[in-house]
Amino acid sequence: MTVAGKTAVVIGGTSGIGRAIALGLAEDGADVIASSRDRMSVEEIATELRERGTATAEVVCDVTDRDSIENLAETAVEKFGGVDILVNSAGSVAKSPITTMSEDDWERDIEVNLTGVFRACQVFANVMEEGSIINISSMSSGQARENRPAYCASKSGVDGLTRAAAADLGPSIRVNAIAPGFVKTPLAGDAFDEETELRAEIDQRTPMERVATPDEIAGLALYLASDAASFTTGEVIRVDGGYDNSAQ
Repeated sequence: MTVAGKTAVVIGGTSGIGRAIALGLAEDGADVIASSRDRMSVEEIATELRERGTATAEVVCDVTDRDSIENLAETAVEKFGGVDILVNSAGSVAKSPITTMSEDDWERDIEVNLTGVFRACQVFANVMEEGSIINISSMSSGQARENRPAYCASKSGVDGLTRAAAADLGPSIRVNAIAPGFVKTPLAGDAFDEETELRAEIDQRTPMERVATPDEIAGLALYLASDAASFTTGEVIRVDGGYDNSAQ
Protein backbone atom coordinates (compact mmCIF):
# COMPACT_ATOMS: atom_id res chain seq x y z
CA MET A 1 0.00 0.00 0.00
CA THR A 2 2.01 2.92 -1.27
CA VAL A 3 1.61 6.06 -3.35
CA ALA A 4 5.33 6.55 -3.91
CA GLY A 5 6.01 8.07 -7.30
CA LYS A 6 2.42 9.25 -7.81
CA THR A 7 1.21 12.82 -8.17
CA ALA A 8 -1.61 14.04 -5.93
CA VAL A 9 -3.73 17.19 -5.86
CA VAL A 10 -5.59 17.91 -2.63
CA ILE A 11 -8.23 20.64 -2.91
CA GLY A 12 -8.95 22.01 0.53
CA GLY A 13 -5.54 20.65 1.47
CA THR A 14 -4.29 23.47 3.68
CA SER A 15 -6.18 22.70 6.88
CA GLY A 16 -8.00 19.97 8.79
CA ILE A 17 -8.61 16.64 7.09
CA GLY A 18 -7.32 17.82 3.72
CA ARG A 19 -4.04 18.98 5.21
CA ALA A 20 -3.55 15.66 7.01
CA ILE A 21 -4.20 13.80 3.77
CA ALA A 22 -1.78 15.99 1.82
CA LEU A 23 0.98 15.46 4.37
CA GLY A 24 0.24 11.73 4.60
CA LEU A 25 0.49 11.30 0.84
CA ALA A 26 3.73 13.26 0.82
CA GLU A 27 5.20 11.22 3.64
CA ASP A 28 4.52 8.08 1.64
CA GLY A 29 6.40 9.41 -1.37
CA ALA A 30 3.88 11.21 -3.56
CA ASP A 31 4.39 14.60 -5.17
CA VAL A 32 1.63 16.77 -3.72
CA ILE A 33 -0.08 20.05 -4.55
CA ALA A 34 -2.19 21.18 -1.58
CA SER A 35 -4.53 23.95 -2.63
CA SER A 36 -7.23 26.17 -1.17
CA ARG A 37 -8.59 29.66 -1.76
CA ASP A 38 -6.33 31.23 0.89
CA ARG A 39 -2.98 32.20 -0.61
CA MET A 40 -1.14 32.46 2.71
CA SER A 41 -2.26 28.96 3.71
CA VAL A 42 -1.18 27.60 0.31
CA GLU A 43 2.24 29.16 0.72
CA GLU A 44 2.60 27.79 4.26
CA ILE A 45 1.84 24.17 3.40
CA ALA A 46 3.97 24.34 0.24
CA THR A 47 6.90 25.41 2.41
CA GLU A 48 6.23 22.53 4.81
CA LEU A 49 6.02 20.05 1.95
CA ARG A 50 9.30 21.26 0.49
CA GLU A 51 10.98 21.02 3.88
CA ARG A 52 9.96 17.36 3.91
CA GLY A 53 11.53 16.84 0.50
CA THR A 54 8.27 16.76 -1.45
CA ALA A 55 7.94 18.26 -4.91
CA THR A 56 5.00 20.66 -4.97
CA ALA A 57 3.61 23.89 -6.44
CA GLU A 58 1.77 26.86 -4.98
CA VAL A 59 -1.66 27.16 -6.58
CA VAL A 60 -4.68 28.95 -5.14
CA CYS A 61 -7.98 27.28 -6.01
CA ASP A 62 -11.57 28.33 -5.37
CA VAL A 63 -13.98 25.48 -6.12
CA THR A 64 -16.76 27.97 -6.89
CA ASP A 65 -14.75 29.11 -9.93
CA ARG A 66 -14.28 26.62 -12.78
CA ASP A 67 -11.40 28.63 -14.26
CA SER A 68 -9.59 28.35 -10.94
CA ILE A 69 -9.95 24.55 -10.93
CA GLU A 70 -8.81 24.33 -14.55
CA ASN A 71 -5.73 26.40 -13.70
CA LEU A 72 -4.92 24.00 -10.85
CA ALA A 73 -5.21 20.99 -13.16
CA GLU A 74 -3.13 22.62 -15.88
CA THR A 75 -0.41 23.56 -13.41
CA ALA A 76 -0.24 20.02 -12.03
CA VAL A 77 0.04 18.54 -15.52
CA GLU A 78 2.67 21.07 -16.59
CA LYS A 79 4.81 20.48 -13.50
CA PHE A 80 4.44 16.72 -13.06
CA GLY A 81 3.24 15.46 -16.42
CA GLY A 82 -0.08 14.22 -15.08
CA VAL A 83 -2.26 13.62 -12.04
CA ASP A 84 -2.79 10.23 -10.39
CA ILE A 85 -4.76 11.22 -7.28
CA LEU A 86 -7.39 13.91 -6.67
CA VAL A 87 -8.78 14.60 -3.20
CA ASN A 88 -11.80 16.89 -2.83
CA SER A 89 -11.77 18.21 0.73
CA ALA A 90 -12.98 21.83 0.49
CA GLY A 91 -15.87 22.40 2.88
CA SER A 92 -18.53 24.80 4.09
CA VAL A 93 -20.96 24.46 7.01
CA ALA A 94 -23.91 26.83 7.41
CA LYS A 95 -25.61 26.42 10.78
CA SER A 96 -29.27 27.34 11.11
CA PRO A 97 -32.62 25.52 11.02
CA ILE A 98 -34.43 25.13 7.73
CA THR A 99 -37.10 27.61 8.82
CA THR A 100 -34.62 30.49 9.01
CA MET A 101 -31.70 29.46 6.78
CA SER A 102 -31.03 32.10 4.15
CA GLU A 103 -30.82 31.17 0.50
CA ASP A 104 -27.29 32.57 0.46
CA ASP A 105 -26.21 30.12 3.18
CA TRP A 106 -27.99 27.26 1.43
CA GLU A 107 -26.39 28.05 -1.90
CA ARG A 108 -22.93 28.46 -0.37
CA ASP A 109 -22.94 24.96 1.14
CA ILE A 110 -24.29 23.39 -2.04
CA GLU A 111 -21.84 25.35 -4.20
CA VAL A 112 -18.75 24.43 -2.18
CA ASN A 113 -19.59 20.95 -0.91
CA LEU A 114 -21.38 19.50 -3.93
CA THR A 115 -21.07 21.58 -7.09
CA GLY A 116 -17.40 22.23 -6.37
CA VAL A 117 -16.79 18.48 -6.14
CA PHE A 118 -18.64 18.00 -9.44
CA ARG A 119 -16.49 20.65 -11.13
CA ALA A 120 -13.24 19.21 -9.82
CA CYS A 121 -14.17 15.64 -10.76
CA GLN A 122 -15.12 16.76 -14.25
CA VAL A 123 -12.03 18.89 -14.85
CA PHE A 124 -9.52 16.41 -13.46
CA ALA A 125 -11.14 13.37 -15.08
CA ASN A 126 -10.26 14.97 -18.39
CA VAL A 127 -6.54 15.14 -17.52
CA MET A 128 -6.18 11.87 -15.58
CA GLU A 129 -5.42 8.81 -17.68
CA GLU A 130 -5.97 6.59 -14.66
CA GLY A 131 -5.90 6.84 -10.89
CA SER A 132 -8.06 7.61 -7.88
CA ILE A 133 -10.50 10.37 -6.95
CA ILE A 134 -11.37 10.64 -3.26
CA ASN A 135 -14.28 12.85 -2.14
CA ILE A 136 -14.67 13.87 1.49
CA SER A 137 -18.29 13.33 2.47
CA SER A 138 -19.58 13.09 6.06
CA MET A 139 -21.53 10.69 8.22
CA SER A 140 -24.06 13.56 8.24
CA SER A 141 -24.98 12.52 4.71
CA GLY A 142 -27.07 9.74 6.25
CA GLN A 143 -28.20 11.48 9.43
CA ALA A 144 -30.95 13.78 10.56
CA ARG A 145 -28.85 16.56 12.09
CA GLU A 146 -30.33 19.74 13.49
CA ASN A 147 -29.46 23.15 12.06
CA ARG A 148 -27.56 21.80 9.05
CA PRO A 149 -30.05 21.24 6.21
CA ALA A 150 -27.71 22.51 3.49
CA TYR A 151 -24.70 20.60 4.81
CA CYS A 152 -26.58 17.30 5.11
CA ALA A 153 -28.13 17.74 1.68
CA SER A 154 -24.83 18.60 0.04
CA LYS A 155 -23.01 15.65 1.59
CA SER A 156 -25.82 13.29 0.57
CA GLY A 157 -25.28 14.65 -2.91
CA VAL A 158 -21.56 13.91 -2.70
CA ASP A 159 -22.37 10.27 -1.94
CA GLY A 160 -24.60 10.01 -5.00
CA LEU A 161 -22.13 11.88 -7.18
CA THR A 162 -19.35 9.56 -6.07
CA ARG A 163 -21.26 6.45 -7.13
CA ALA A 164 -22.33 7.99 -10.44
CA ALA A 165 -18.82 9.22 -11.23
CA ALA A 166 -17.41 5.78 -10.46
CA ALA A 167 -19.78 4.29 -13.03
CA ASP A 168 -18.82 6.88 -15.64
CA LEU A 169 -15.06 6.89 -15.10
CA GLY A 170 -14.31 3.21 -14.53
CA PRO A 171 -12.32 1.17 -15.08
CA SER A 172 -9.38 3.57 -15.46
CA ILE A 173 -10.33 6.02 -12.69
CA ARG A 174 -11.67 4.86 -9.34
CA VAL A 175 -13.94 7.19 -7.38
CA ASN A 176 -14.68 6.74 -3.68
CA ALA A 177 -15.79 8.86 -0.74
CA ILE A 178 -14.76 8.99 2.89
CA ALA A 179 -17.54 9.86 5.35
CA PRO A 180 -15.84 10.95 8.58
CA GLY A 181 -17.62 11.12 11.89
CA PHE A 182 -16.69 13.74 14.45
CA VAL A 183 -13.16 15.02 13.81
CA LYS A 184 -11.27 17.68 15.71
CA THR A 185 -10.46 20.24 13.02
CA PRO A 186 -10.26 24.05 12.78
CA LEU A 187 -13.67 24.02 11.05
CA ALA A 188 -15.18 22.37 14.14
CA GLY A 189 -13.78 25.08 16.40
CA ASP A 190 -14.08 24.32 20.12
CA ALA A 191 -17.28 22.25 19.76
CA PHE A 192 -15.44 18.98 20.36
CA ASP A 193 -13.30 20.13 23.28
CA GLU A 194 -13.31 17.59 26.11
CA GLU A 195 -15.20 19.79 28.56
CA THR A 196 -18.20 20.49 26.31
CA GLU A 197 -21.60 18.85 26.73
CA LEU A 198 -21.57 17.84 23.05
CA ARG A 199 -18.24 16.08 23.44
CA ALA A 200 -19.53 14.13 26.45
CA GLU A 201 -22.52 12.94 24.43
CA ILE A 202 -20.31 11.97 21.49
CA ASP A 203 -17.92 10.00 23.69
CA GLN A 204 -20.83 8.17 25.31
CA ARG A 205 -22.23 7.09 21.95
CA THR A 206 -18.89 6.16 20.38
CA PRO A 207 -17.22 2.82 21.18
CA MET A 208 -13.82 4.51 20.78
CA GLU A 209 -14.98 7.05 23.42
CA ARG A 210 -13.46 10.05 21.65
CA VAL A 211 -13.47 12.06 18.44
CA ALA A 212 -11.03 11.39 15.60
CA THR A 213 -7.90 13.24 14.61
CA PRO A 214 -7.42 14.26 10.96
CA ASP A 215 -4.55 11.78 10.67
CA GLU A 216 -6.98 8.93 11.33
CA ILE A 217 -9.00 9.94 8.27
CA ALA A 218 -5.84 10.31 6.20
CA GLY A 219 -5.05 6.63 6.70
CA LEU A 220 -8.10 5.57 4.71
CA ALA A 221 -7.32 8.14 2.02
CA LEU A 222 -3.85 6.64 1.66
CA TYR A 223 -5.39 3.21 1.08
CA LEU A 224 -7.93 4.48 -1.46
CA ALA A 225 -5.22 6.39 -3.32
CA SER A 226 -2.94 3.37 -3.55
CA ASP A 227 -2.99 0.33 -5.81
CA ALA A 228 -4.05 -1.73 -2.78
CA ALA A 229 -7.56 -0.38 -3.50
CA SER A 230 -7.41 -1.36 -7.17
CA PHE A 231 -10.85 -3.08 -7.02
CA THR A 232 -12.51 -0.50 -4.74
CA THR A 233 -14.71 2.07 -6.46
CA GLY A 234 -18.12 3.67 -5.96
CA GLU A 235 -17.86 3.22 -2.19
CA VAL A 236 -18.75 5.63 0.62
CA ILE A 237 -16.78 4.49 3.66
CA ARG A 238 -17.64 5.77 7.13
CA VAL A 239 -14.86 6.43 9.62
CA ASP A 240 -16.75 7.32 12.78
CA GLY A 241 -15.36 5.19 15.60
CA GLY A 242 -18.56 3.11 15.59
CA TYR A 243 -20.75 6.09 16.47
CA ASP A 244 -24.29 5.08 17.46
CA ASN A 245 -26.67 6.94 15.19
CA SER A 246 -29.84 5.25 16.47
CA ALA A 247 -30.97 8.28 18.50
CA GLN A 248 -30.77 10.66 15.57
